Parts: sequence; C-alpha cells; structure tokens
Amino acid sequence: MTLPVLLANGGPMLWVILFVGAAGIVIFIERFLHCHRAQINSTEFLNGVRTVIKRDNVVEAISICDATPGPVAHLVKTAVLNRENGRERVRESLEEAGLSEVPRLEERLDLLATIAQLAPMLGLLGTVLGFIDVYSGVQAANTSANAGMITHGVWQALVCAAAGLAVAIPIHAGHNYLVSRVNAIVLDMERAASEIVNIVTENGRAKSA
Repeated sequence: MTLPVLLANGGPMLWVILFVGAAGIVIFIERFLHCHRAQINSTEFLNGVRTVIKRDNVVEAISICDATPGPVAHLVKTAVLNRENGRERVRESLEEAGLSEVPRLEERLDLLATIAQLAPMLGLLGTVLGFIDVYSGVQAANTSANAGMITHGVWQALVCAAAGLAVAIPIHAGHNYLVSRVNAIVLDMERAASEIVNIVTENGRAKSA
C-alpha cells in the first residue's frame, strides 16, 4: 500500500497525528544536539583546569571554561570565581549553579513524553471516528451494509490506529534515550563539582602555606 493511498484514506485525524509526530521529531533533534554539545570529557577538562590553577593562572582557567560548552564548564568557572570565599561558599555557589543548569538540560523533555502518550490516544480517536463514519453511512443508506459503504470508515480507523502507534513508539524510545543522556551529564556535573572544590581549595591552602 502506497503512502498517498494511506494519506487519502486516513481522514483529518491522520494529519493531526502526523503534525504531532513532526513536532516530536523536531524536539528530539534539538534536545539531542543540546545534549551532544553539553557532554564533554570532564576528566580531560578538569586535568587542564587543575594544571593552570596549580600555576596560579586563574585567567587562563576561566578562559578554558569560557571556551568549553556545557554545564560542567559553567560549574567549574563558578568554583574558580568563588575560590577565595572558602570551601563552604564554593559548595553553595556550585549548588546554586547546578540548580540553574539542570532545568536547561531537561527542557522540553516533558513535552516529548506528552507527545509519546498523546499519539496513540489520537490514533484511537481517529479509529472511533472512522467507525462512527461507517455506522452513520449505513444508517443513512437505510439498507443492508455493503463493502463500498464501510471501506472508507474502516480504512480511516486502521490507518489512524497504526499512525498513532508509529509515532508513539519511536518518540517514547527517543525520550528515554534523552533522559539517560541527561542523567549521564548530571552525574558528570556532580563528579566535576566535587573535584573542582578540592582543586580550588587545595590550591588556596598551598598558597597560604
């Protein structure tokens, strides 16, 4: 069965499902690219920052952070800027920065989950509307049903049900994938925050000694 035939027989609800699916694809691609830019090699990055901080080159450390994308670099820069305020203040500043970074990572993931849940419901609605079309046609004919009367309505019911599932399954899988990527980035943020606290405070103690 060709795509034009399916589109012609899916009814208006099919176009709604396709629009929702297209929106889900756009959101997934945007979030995927965002996560790709946000996830860095935190170990290598922290080693570079540690090296320049040990040389007491704070300006270069900040430049490295500015040149590196993602929340890990932002957290490290925050710690470097607050290095002279004591260990507890550095921790507090990192917590505040983390609270602002995590929502950016999770942005629009709820919308993607909603699309995954909504698509099969829209397919079910299209199915119901298709069968309503069948029964209304039979009732209007005021005679026994024949294949010609019910074909269009059944087509609409089946195509909408299939389209709803075809949209929901990959969008749901994409949502779960993005959640796992976000969780990995948050874990990197936590590790980097713990390590940068030690780096900046140890350097401060070394200077005072």
